[in-house]
Formats: sequence, C-alpha cells, structure tokens
Amino acid sequence: LKVLFEQLKDIRKKINIPLVLMGYINPALQYGMDSFLKDAAACGIDGIIIPDLPMYEYEMHYKAKFEQHNIQNIFLITPQTSEQRIRKIDALSDAFVYVVSSNAITGGQNSIEDTQKQYFQKIKDMSLKNPVVIGFGIKDNETFNTACAYANGAIIGSAFIQALNNSKNISNDTFQFINKIRS
Repeated sequence: LKVLFEQLKDIRKKINIPLVLMGYINPALQYGMDSFLKDAAACGIDGIIIPDLPMYEYEMHYKAKFEQHNIQNIFLITPQTSEQRIRKIDALSDAFVYVVSSNAITGGQNSIEDTQKQYFQKIKDMSLKNPVVIGFGIKDNETFNTACAYANGAIIGSAFIQALNNSKNISNDTFQFINKIRS
C-alpha cells in the first residue's frame, strides 16, 4: 500500500474524475485503518470497495473514520443478497451500490442471461436512494448497454485491462466501447 500511495500521490494534478480503490481488508488492517484512510484521502481517493469488510464492522467501527476522511465505502450486493440487506446497504451508503451481476468471476462471462436481467430489474424496482452500478461480466458494447438499461452505469474493469493489454491491436468494437465509456 505504501508503494500504491506513493504512485498515486500526484494523481490529482492530472485526473479530476472520482477515484475508487478496491482491495481486501487485511492489507488495510495491517497498514492501520486510520493511516490507510488518511493516506488514501491525501491522494484524493473518493471511495473504497472492500468486499470482505462486514457491514456490521463498517457500521460499528469504521463508518466514522471513513466520514472523517471524506471517503465513501462502497458495498457490493449479489443475486443472493436479501432485500432487507440491500436496503440496509443503501441506507449506509452515500456513493453507489455495486451490483455484482452473477456468481461468476469477473471477466469470465460471455453474455448477460435472462436470470441476471430479472435480478437487475428487481434492484431497479427497489428505487434505491443511491445510484446503482453493475459490474462483473461487462465486456463489450452489448453487455455494457444491457447493464446500463437497468442501472446508472456499469463497471468495466476486466474489459478495460484487456483493452490496455491489446492496445496495439485494438478492435473497432473495443475502441468504440472505450470511447463510449470516456464520454
């Protein structure tokens, strides 16, 4: 994390879009949560996704620390998350709710299935107070557009990394996909 924060220390000189880090709780705890949040805030980080940070632990021990450093904690929900828990996550959040599209690994899906669309519609019908962003399996224009039909946006992590890796031979479809995301 020290290396990461060193690399990010001047990022706000060039970048003014919201920045979100994603990682697991153990490195943050080993770094010291107060130091982690302080150093993230010093770099201009707006939000942090810590998938294995229990909601109770966040609420009881860390929420005030996140607020003190003006950093948003972003929770994930899955198709198995109960409506009661989704509403609690929405109440605890001030950023966006990350909707994990399926139980598959990120970047591992080929398309968005009807069962996923039903799940997305269920979340949309809940009229949450926070924006909803869908991630996992968003790999091209088709999956991006489908996700955005049900949410406020889509997360394209694996597709973005793949596009960077293939930037010398970038396909027209991928190029259009990346340009759409930029706009």
